[in-house]
Amino acid sequence: MLTFNTDHRPRPMHGQVRSAFTLMEVLLVLVILVVLGAIVVPMFTGIGESANVKAATVQVNLLADAINYYKMDVKQFPSSLEDLVNEPSDAKLAKKWSGPYMEANKNLADPWDNPYKYDAKGKKNQGSYDVWSVGPDGQDGTEDDIGNWQNKS
Repeated sequence: MLTFNTDHRPRPMHGQVRSAFTLMEVLLVLVILVVLGAIVVPMFTGIGESANVKAATVQVNLLADAINYYKMDVKQFPSSLEDLVNEPSDAKLAKKWSGPYMEANKNLADPWDNPYKYDAKGKKNQGSYDVWSVGPDGQDGTEDDIGNWQNKS
C-alpha cells in the first residue's frame, strides 16, 4: 500500500528523532514573548515610579519634621537644609541648637538624585517654609513637584 506525505515535511526514519523547531514554532514563541513583555514591562516601570514618588513624599515629610524641630529649638527656620546637619557658626544660635536633626547629608537628595529644595520664606506655605523635590522630571516648578504644601487637611 502506498502512503503520501501530505504535510510536506520529510518523515523521520524509524529510530530517528526530530531535533529542530520549525520556523513557525520559533515565530509563535517570539510573538508570545513580545506580547507578554508589552504587558508586563509597563506594569513594573509604573510601580517603580510610584514607589519613588511615595519615597520622596515620605522624605519631604521627614525634612519638614526636622525643620520644625530646629525651629522649636532655635526659634527660627534654618537658612538652609545643611543647618539641620551642621551646628550653626553663630554662637548665639549654636547654644540653642540641639542637632543634628537628621543624618548627615543622607536624605538631602531625592530618589532621582536631585537635591531637595528649601525656601525659608515659603511661597506655597505663606508665613512658613517650603521644602520639596523637583520630582521625576528634574524640573523645578512643574506639576510633578512633591512638596510639604500638598495633602494638607
